[in-house]
Amino acid sequence: MQWSLFATNLPYLLVGAFPDGPLGGAALTLVLAATSAFASALLGLVGGIALALAGRVLRIPLLAVIGFFRAIPVLMLIFWTYFLLPVVFHVDVPGLAAVVCALSLIGGAYLAHSVHAGILAVGEGQWQAALSLGFTRVEALRYVLLPQAIRIMAPSFVNQWVSLVKDTSLAYIVGVGELSFVATQVSNRLMVYPAQIFLFVGLIYLVMCTALDRFAMYWLTRPTRVAASGVRIAGGDILPERAADARDGTPG
Repeated sequence: MQWSLFATNLPYLLVGAFPDGPLGGAALTLVLAATSAFASALLGLVGGIALALAGRVLRIPLLAVIGFFRAIPVLMLIFWTYFLLPVVFHVDVPGLAAVVCALSLIGGAYLAHSVHAGILAVGEGQWQAALSLGFTRVEALRYVLLPQAIRIMAPSFVNQWVSLVKDTSLAYIVGVGELSFVATQVSNRLMVYPAQIFLFVGLIYLVMCTALDRFAMYWLTRPTRVAASGVRIAGGDILPERAADARDGTPG
């Protein structure tokens, strides 16, 4: 392989035409992944908490909506968002927005079940202990249940986000210039070394996914520290004393 050709196209693989043109390549993949991960986490938290708090009447439609998005392939939802929404609502949907929307909705649907399962795994006794100490249901979630459930749900979040990084490669179908798209452009332009080009692209995906996994493991294995005014949990928040009592199952 002529390394001069590879070196010439390396900046395009990493950042696309930036700064003379739009951001692309690996940098755009990271932007897509980070934006979709944040949005899917928010949707997952809202959906999971809603499932935990909802009664039977509300839980059935919630499960139906979440189940619908879990059953739809990512590629199909990207197509629907990009081609169908402009026809139905007469609005222009950019390719980036279509991809982020599809990844966020599907990721949020999967994470909603992870959040719900994490809350249930903490145990009913934690609810009762918090409520007996005067917490509202929202405060019980915020200070007692979610801090404990985070460690239970964290592996599911990491798995979903790693999958999401790889799913950004589907953005090429609507012309978004992420890493796989620009790699195809480079391969078509050079007409040589396609195996080497896509092996390098695979290496970039491997580095991104491994870095995300290592960071998550570091965060999960941090030691818990105790603060004078309460209990510091792994996420960095300080719990009030009565929240610590609720977690211990003891009165204040």
